[in-house]
Amino acid sequence: MIEFFAALTVFLLAHILPEPTGLRQGVINRHGRKTYIVGYSLVSSIALVWLIVSALKAPYIPLWSPRPVTFLVPIILMVFASILFTSTILRPNPLSLAFVTKPILPGDGITRLVRHPLLWALFLWAIGHVVANGDLVAVIMFGGLALFSLAGMKLMQVRAAKVLSHEEYTAAIAKSSGPFLKRFNQAINVTMVVEVLAGLILYITMLYLHEPVIGVDPTVFLSP
Repeated sequence: MIEFFAALTVFLLAHILPEPTGLRQGVINRHGRKTYIVGYSLVSSIALVWLIVSALKAPYIPLWSPRPVTFLVPIILMVFASILFTSTILRPNPLSLAFVTKPILPGDGITRLVRHPLLWALFLWAIGHVVANGDLVAVIMFGGLALFSLAGMKLMQVRAAKVLSHEEYTAAIAKSSGPFLKRFNQAINVTMVVEVLAGLILYITMLYLHEPVIGVDPTVFLSP
């Protein structure tokens, strides 16, 4: 359990410290935003892998007994999480986290429907795995990540309000505000179609690789 808590601490600090300590802005000023994003993504990925590996090695302390229906929860939620994740790869998001600074495809796509797609993807992934696992380590790790993603939405918007001009911030907020059906009609374009298709491909890939990488086949528990 010591390694698990150490990995969890490192993962959380890697995501909390860069902004208040000035590390993020310092690297961006010296080396550019692209370099920071690449470096930050690498550090985050390494920390996440260490966290997952240490969680798999930690003692199993059950809190409830998983059932077929509990394994079905992440299988369903991960469809939406995968689609939300791919939207952060295809276009920038001035209000939240994204992997690109320039749009790869025209149109707003899913960002017109969801203001923080990457953080919502993390939330859905985390909540689904809390339900499916049902043990103490899973509740601590995935439950903590779910809370972290919800808090991150507020923090990202506060940061955006400071970084963007009033006009830029107001325009960005307006794109993801208003009646959902109206925004949905505006979001249906080539970008959204590509985001959905890319998300489904990612979902199928992760479902296929889950057993060889994690060691658990998420679909085997659904067999009668």
